Amino acid sequence: MNAKVWLVGAGPGDPELLTLKAVRALKEADVVLIDDLVNGAILEHCPEARIVAVGKRGGCRSTPQAFIHRLMLRYARQGKCVVRLKGGDPCIFGRGGEEAQWLRERGVEVELVNGITAGLAGATQCDIPLTLRGVARGVTLVTAHTQDGSSLNWQALAQGGTTLVIYMGVAKLSEIREQLLAGGMAADTPVAMIENASLPHQRECRSDLTGMEEDAYAFELKSPAILVIGAVAAREENLKIAAFGSSYRLNAEFV
Repeated sequence: MNAKVWLVGAGPGDPELLTLKAVRALKEADVVLIDDLVNGAILEHCPEARIVAVGKRGGCRSTPQAFIHRLMLRYARQGKCVVRLKGGDPCIFGRGGEEAQWLRERGVEVELVNGITAGLAGATQCDIPLTLRGVARGVTLVTAHTQDGSSLNWQALAQGGTTLVIYMGVAKLSEIREQLLAGGMAADTPVAMIENASLPHQRECRSDLTGMEEDAYAFELKSPAILVIGAVAAREENLKIAAFGSSYRLNAEFV
């Protein structure tokens, strides 16, 4: 495993969600470049490695991406086993693809290791199935923050019929609400806002598309947080009725 860079997903925060392959890479690591959102408890798997913080967080002072590239290249060319440890999954809004391409173009061996993404873990912790037969036939993962400031196709998202999971959307709740409503999404569409997914201090706020901005303000929602928008984000009792229709209502009378 020498002279190699592993781009490893650390998951959303709960150390128990780390994969066995990620643990193996960490145990062999000489150097670990760690993101801000990675739970420090995960570092118990690499007690002998050099730990280098290369934090990147929206709205905060961040390590330049070009500098992170050069660090990985430098350590790899020294014959080190390098782990770039990222929150969530390296290939879901984690720059894993661009980092892998940059390193391979310079002759460095790279392997990506998946991690559980926050959108999945946060929803599961709140008993929200992102897909559900008869309710949601798919899920769409998007980010509200783009490097070039370009806008999403909100109309397509509003009318797509899938559960919508939005990352990095706390600062853009007003825009998200207005664009989805303008795109034709129903005003009473359920919304779950999940802060610090999978961690002991995870919090959730349930609302609907119309009221989500006001409710988030009252809830004091803060980053990191994800938004789950769609019928699956309804409270459990309402979700059962949506999924099974009148047969559920009838059978419920005999429970």
